[in-house]
Amino acid sequence: MAKMEVKTSLLDDMIGVGDMVLLEPLNEDSFINNLKKRFDHNEVYTYIGSVVISINPYRSLPIYTPEKVEEYRNRNFYELSPHIFALSDEAYRSLRDQDKDQCILITGESGAGKTEASKLVMSYVAAVCGKGAEVNQVKEQLLQSNPVLEAFGNAKTVRNDNSSRFGKYMDIEFDFKGDPLGGVISNYLLEKSRVVKQPRGERNFHIFYQILSGASEEFLCKLKLERDFSRYNYLGLDSAKVNGVDDASNFRTVRNAMQIVGFMDHETQSVFEVVAAVLKLGNIEFKPESRANGLDESKIKDKNELKEICELTGIDQSVLERAFSFRTVEAKQEKVSTTLNVAQAYYARDALAKNLYSRLFSWLVTRINESIKAQTKVRKKVMGVLDIYGFEIFEDNSFEQFIINYCNEKLQQIFIELTLKEEQEEYIREGIEWTNIEYFNNAIICDLIENNQTGILAMLDEECLRPGTVTDDTFLEKLNQVCATHQHFESRMSKCSRFLNDTSLPHSCFRIQHYAGKVMYQVEGFVDKNNDLLYRDLSQAMWKANHSLIKALFPEGNPAKINLKRPPTAGSQFKASVATLMKNLQTKNPNYIRCIKPNDKKAAHIFNDALVGHQIRYLGLLENVRVRRAGYAFRQAYEPCLERYKMLCKQTWPHWRGPARAGVEVLFDELGIPEEEFSFGRSKIFIRNPRTLFKLEDLRKQRLEDLATLIEKIYRGWKCRTRFLLMKKSQIVIASWVRRYAQQKRYQKIKSSAIIVQSYIRGWKARKLLRELKHLKRCNEAATVIAAYWHGTQARRELKRLKEEARRKHAVAVIWAYWLGLKVRREYRKFFRANAGRKIYEFTLQRLMQKYFLEMKKKMPSLSPIDKNWPARPYLFLDSTHKELKRIFHLWRCKKYRDQFTDQQKLIYEEKLEASELFKDKKALYPASVGQPFQGAYLEISENPKYKKLKDAVDEKIIIAEVVNKINRANGKATSRIFLLTKNNVLLADQKNGTIKSEVPLGDVTKVSMSSQNDGFFAVHLKEGSEAASKGDFLLSSDHLIEMATKLYRTTLSQTKQKLNIEISDEFLVQFKQDKVCVKFIQGSQKNGNIPTCKRKNNRLLEVAVP
Repeated sequence: MAKMEVKTSLLDDMIGVGDMVLLEPLNEDSFINNLKKRFDHNEVYTYIGSVVISINPYRSLPIYTPEKVEEYRNRNFYELSPHIFALSDEAYRSLRDQDKDQCILITGESGAGKTEASKLVMSYVAAVCGKGAEVNQVKEQLLQSNPVLEAFGNAKTVRNDNSSRFGKYMDIEFDFKGDPLGGVISNYLLEKSRVVKQPRGERNFHIFYQILSGASEEFLCKLKLERDFSRYNYLGLDSAKVNGVDDASNFRTVRNAMQIVGFMDHETQSVFEVVAAVLKLGNIEFKPESRANGLDESKIKDKNELKEICELTGIDQSVLERAFSFRTVEAKQEKVSTTLNVAQAYYARDALAKNLYSRLFSWLVTRINESIKAQTKVRKKVMGVLDIYGFEIFEDNSFEQFIINYCNEKLQQIFIELTLKEEQEEYIREGIEWTNIEYFNNAIICDLIENNQTGILAMLDEECLRPGTVTDDTFLEKLNQVCATHQHFESRMSKCSRFLNDTSLPHSCFRIQHYAGKVMYQVEGFVDKNNDLLYRDLSQAMWKANHSLIKALFPEGNPAKINLKRPPTAGSQFKASVATLMKNLQTKNPNYIRCIKPNDKKAAHIFNDALVGHQIRYLGLLENVRVRRAGYAFRQAYEPCLERYKMLCKQTWPHWRGPARAGVEVLFDELGIPEEEFSFGRSKIFIRNPRTLFKLEDLRKQRLEDLATLIEKIYRGWKCRTRFLLMKKSQIVIASWVRRYAQQKRYQKIKSSAIIVQSYIRGWKARKLLRELKHLKRCNEAATVIAAYWHGTQARRELKRLKEEARRKHAVAVIWAYWLGLKVRREYRKFFRANAGRKIYEFTLQRLMQKYFLEMKKKMPSLSPIDKNWPARPYLFLDSTHKELKRIFHLWRCKKYRDQFTDQQKLIYEEKLEASELFKDKKALYPASVGQPFQGAYLEISENPKYKKLKDAVDEKIIIAEVVNKINRANGKATSRIFLLTKNNVLLADQKNGTIKSEVPLGDVTKVSMSSQNDGFFAVHLKEGSEAASKGDFLLSSDHLIEMATKLYRTTLSQTKQKLNIEISDEFLVQFKQDKVCVKFIQGSQKNGNIPTCKRKNNRLLEVAVP
């Protein structure tokens, strides 16, 4: 059984109004409130008829999944809730099934989500069209062209982190099956002025930051670039980093996309070399110089940047340097060369950077078109996607905003024309009478801008081409003369007296009343930006480059193709491009996406009513609704209309057997709807007022509730009947099982009884046979037993006889032995009595010694040398033996313990033993040092770069390296020093830089003095008259005194073969230069806790207070 298809509608579960045509009442406040209500419920799409309004949510929503794509695939436009996928599907199916070329026009201001909308359209079309290796490759190339163009044509602005700074129109070409064959991209007016200057809070084009962040060090070195953004004047630093944007990852994405689109490796390398050259052009700076003739000229300050640019581009350095300093003007057969001052040189540099980047971008578009163009020449169907700048109104509006707003005027014009045309065609197609609709025609504004004689663009071109002094002010004067009487042109300097006192309009500005509102333009820069002038010297220098890409970007630099005609202006070029675009759009069926930005903070969940209202006005959305509602607000095909409302009439419910139109006529007649509220077309019903539609929806909702109650009632009856039948069936089954079970039990009982009777009979027969067999067996066993008993009696008699005979023989032998023993005892009794005492004593002593050693073996202590346990002495006469054994055992286990030591451990224990002999019971600090290992090297001299100088100065092995405090006899204060002990010397070095302060041979050390208390002070006494003793003895303090004194003692003994005198006294003399000072140690409480302190009492006494 096939699954029943569930019919849905735009009107089901609608939040607010999904189609603005149905909005009641229709005004700006209700329009905004409806958008806000839907936005708060994550409904970012709303219809105006077939137009989609898209609000940027500034966050990811789960409405673009593959499941959503399948949900909207091949569905009627109004069947589901508003979505960009519905418009994409409608356009694709019209192209595939009806053979109509389509175009999707995406408009809105910067940050409204136009670029993302174009990506969603392309991704949907790619998902629903055909599959296959070649088709997938074409789709991938079309989709991957976006990251490349975004990297080179998008930038971060105050309104949008990924703002398109160029207009893009892509024609996607399909075959007759609807599979993509290729595409063609057209670009419009790249904002190349951004290359050299960005407004505050904005960035340059993405690609500059992506290269510096994501390229490897090796690649940057090839491009002669550094990763630091601050090194480049063309990069604004206040917004170099953008939250949530990973430039390094995006760079890898761009390189991968270029590879997929079809760029060769050398082409990619050339593109990045041009980008690097543009970046480095901004670092060229000029300085003024005066020539002998009094004219000013400019010179390059630092030629290193120029040199690197020439190495990147393959241009002769002298040629490029001259192009920045001189300008050659050609007129017929004459050439005039003039010098450039600093301002002109900077203008030339920036003009070159802008032209280089702009031409590179155009080359990229051309190169992408070569890769994605259709390879076959069959007839193609075309779907165009237009992603172009929205209407812009800034505080300072210049030439770029003027051109952008002119383009939007043209788009608004074609939008109104095509919308009215579509409405009129549908009315005629359905046989409905068409009535003319009044609307604002912005053709008068377009004519103000583009008129060939009196238009603003024509006046600007005329001003740029005329001889003499041309400035922005002269251009404004001409506008004031020609356009003063135009109702949409305003200037304070015009002849119109009503603007003379308008203080909101500066003298250097003019204002145009666009369809979206009034915009004031700063006239400054109009002439220069329209001229877009690049000096011929720079073009020729670029053409001379050995870089194939740069050479191709400047074909006019070829001396053999010099054209003295002035190149077309930027305004005229853009006007021609817009005319071509409009002509192209008029040949296709239009589909509109109007993008709206909900707030200026680029934040989710914020809806700014004023900002949205402003966009609604300049997008003309209210006027669009009025045009759509001028005739009939709602229209629907007869079949879905009858399917949706048939339950409202008894004649059409539940099934209508006749034509759908007849059913709708019966339905509307039954409901009593006035005839002026609707009209019947050939295939659709037209409803004039939204209230009529909402009345139908209310009736349908009430009827659905009644039907739901009826269905519930029928379901409950069915459920009860089903339950009863099931119980009845269950009772029959249970009864049959019970009867079966009873018969089975009866049969089992009869069977069991028969088996028992059989077993008893078989048992009786078996027992009878057994009795017979047992009787026979007993007879046979009786004879065997009697024979066995007889044989046993005979054997026992024989055994008894043999035993008696053996006893007699043994008795004779025993008697004989006893007799011989008696004779021997009588013979030797006299000898035994003489030696018996001594033998017994020796025997007893031997047994006691044996017992003693066996018990000692069991009670031996452990092999640890520090174990003092020893078994108790058992006998007094063994006292000396017991002590000697204890001594021998201790010596033996000590030797065994020593044999386990390594040479290093032996040395440590020897030092510990030496310390014990020197300081045990003499120095109070000694017990605390016993458990501490002697490390020696407390400072890592060889590994610390701070002590490199000290390491280089000491070429001997360092025995001890420790930080000590050297006591100043003048005030008793301590200074940190590094104490080094080598095989031959004692050294003191500065702790901060490792400089050696003192070096004393071990032979000059005569004595070491210290106190008996718990302190770390000690004095190193030097031999009088030695070179080291010129400054006197050393009074030092250390946390490892015992270790240092021990190692100094052992090293001195090893080198000089003389024992170093260690003096331990609480009062001793120290020689400081020519004077002897007494160092006295006393007990006392300290403010610093347990730290000893040294104080000077007088010139001859230093007192150390020990806690």
